[in-house]
Parts: sequence; structure tokens; C-alpha cells
Amino acid sequence: MGAGGQPGHERRTDEPGDDPVQDLPRLRAPLVNVLVTGATGFVGGHLVDALLAGGHSVSALVRSPSKAGDMTARGVKVIAGNVDRSDGLAEACEGHDLVYHVAGLVAARSQAEFDAANRDGTARLVAGAIEAQCPRFILVSSLAAGGPTVRDRPLTGIEPPHPVTQYGRSKLAGEEVVRASALDWTIIRPPAVYGPGDRELFRVFRAAALGFAPVFGSGAQQLSFVYAPDLAEALVAAGTAPTTSRRTYYACHPEAISSRRLIELVGAAMGKRVKIFGIPEPLGRAILWATDRAARVAGKATVLSFDKAAEFFAPAWLADPGPLTTATGWTARHDCETGARLTADWYRQHRWL
Repeated sequence: MGAGGQPGHERRTDEPGDDPVQDLPRLRAPLVNVLVTGATGFVGGHLVDALLAGGHSVSALVRSPSKAGDMTARGVKVIAGNVDRSDGLAEACEGHDLVYHVAGLVAARSQAEFDAANRDGTARLVAGAIEAQCPRFILVSSLAAGGPTVRDRPLTGIEPPHPVTQYGRSKLAGEEVVRASALDWTIIRPPAVYGPGDRELFRVFRAAALGFAPVFGSGAQQLSFVYAPDLAEALVAAGTAPTTSRRTYYACHPEAISSRRLIELVGAAMGKRVKIFGIPEPLGRAILWATDRAARVAGKATVLSFDKAAEFFAPAWLADPGPLTTATGWTARHDCETGARLTADWYRQHRWL
């Protein structure tokens, strides 16, 4: 558990039990032509759902159109391309009122790999948006760019950033590219994101289904979370509200949840009483080092890297959504208890559990 990020796996469909965009948009905003990167991923897929529900015209910049699923049938224009190279990015941005840059890398083998994706990829897309004269740009960053907090002291978006991981530093570098541009930008920093289709926190649900789950440290680490459909609503609100121009916001539910309490809520959603065991910091660091080394030998990246120890053993990762609420009227509608239940229902329905 920790700052979280934007996982890049394939999107989900057919969430049961709750319409994620039933009240969207609450702002009576004009309909816009939108380009979304990362649309085949977890957060990007929920954003596409929210934009379509709001009546907006949506294009998706997709690395592999074969992975776009039913997007074309749902009215999404699929554009082949990616931010790894500049070719075609201006053309992709052309004719759009708003670009959402959601795509990013959450696991890498080095700072250079993170920077190549999260800093340099952002720079290429910014340049393409400027060349295409796209008037609005929303960057989906991460709480990891802001850094950890002390207990009971959530970040608001105005504090000096102090990322403690390679991922966080690369996301901050991407933010700095956007801030230095002439674009009309807004930066949204989600904390840990969960919900239908998520594979990162799915590991917690899977462990809870078995009746036992580990937690780094004592389990007292305080965390902010956001349910993915709520985050999608926040992104739409931020993109269509002029009051968010050239500002940085956190999008999350205001509650602070301990890592131990998270597991308890997931267990309750699964109908399980979960035995929770803490991993002392020295042992946890040793495990992360071993996991990191094994991944490197295999030539792979892992989110359980030694670098992430600074995230897993920080006292808190808390954010305050109040400034975004003030600017747009958006509020997260799902606390962790409700969101965990809906997510567990989705996992069961789709036979992930």
C-alpha cells in the first residue's frame, strides 16, 4: 500500500450495482472533443466511460488498436500511436478541445526508464498539443509526486513536493514539463486508485479471499484512496471547469484509512475474517530487496522494488480533496467500505475470485 499510481492493464466493462457516472456532469459544461491517452488502461477506461456518459466526443490514442476492445462500437475514435515518439502526436491532438494524459509507467527497472515514459513522454505530448493549438491539457499525475505526509496532515496541492521514489520523481518531472508550457493546464494527483478492473489492489482482495494478508509495518500507515469511477468524475469536472486552470489538485475521498483497516474492509466485502500479520521494517526491506533482485535477474520490472520501501514504510500518504471540491463542486461519492464492496462484487461477477 502507499501512494499508488495508474496501472496500465486492460480496462473492465459492466460494473454491477452502481452507475459510476449517474450524476455526471453536475457542471452544465459545453460538450467538448476530447483526446485520452491510456484509454485501454484502468483509469483511462473509467475516464472514457465518464466522458461518453457526459455526451462528449472521445478519441483514444492507443498503442495497439487491437486492444481497444469495443471502443469503436461505443463511438470512440481510435487513433494508433503512443507518446514514445513524437511522430503523429500533433496530428492526434488536432481538432480536440482537451487532452487527458493518463498513460504512464508504474513499474520500471531504473530512474531512466521511469523518466523516459513519465517525463519525456509527457513532453512529447505537450509539444504535440501546442503544435495542434489544443487549448486545454489535463495531466493525471500521482500523490507519489507530492510525497508522503506526517499523520493527520493531508496535502492540499500547494506544498513543496518531495517525492521519495523513482516513480514519484518521474511523475513530478512530467508535471514540471506541463507547468513550464504555454498550455492551459490542470494537474490531478490521485492517491491509490481502486475499483472494477484494478489489478494492483486486487492482490489485497485475493489475499483476503484466502483468509490472511500481510501488511508492511504495524498497519498504522494512513492512506487516502479514490474509487476509480469517482476519479473519472473528478477528471471530467476538472477538465470542464475554468476555475481549475493552471492549478494542481488531489482527487480522493476525504477519509483516512489505515493499511490494516483497508484489509479489514476488504475482508468484510469478501465475507471473510482476515488474519492480518505485520512485516517489520527490516524484514520488509529485505523482502523488497530480494524481490527487486529477482526481477532484475529476470530482466523484468516490479512494483515491489527496493526503491518502494520509502513508500511502504512512510507514516502516511494523505491528500485533501477540498480545493478540488471548492473549484468544481466534485466530491467522491464512495468511501472505502462502499467501494470495496462494489469492487468485490465486480471481481466475483467477472470470475477474478
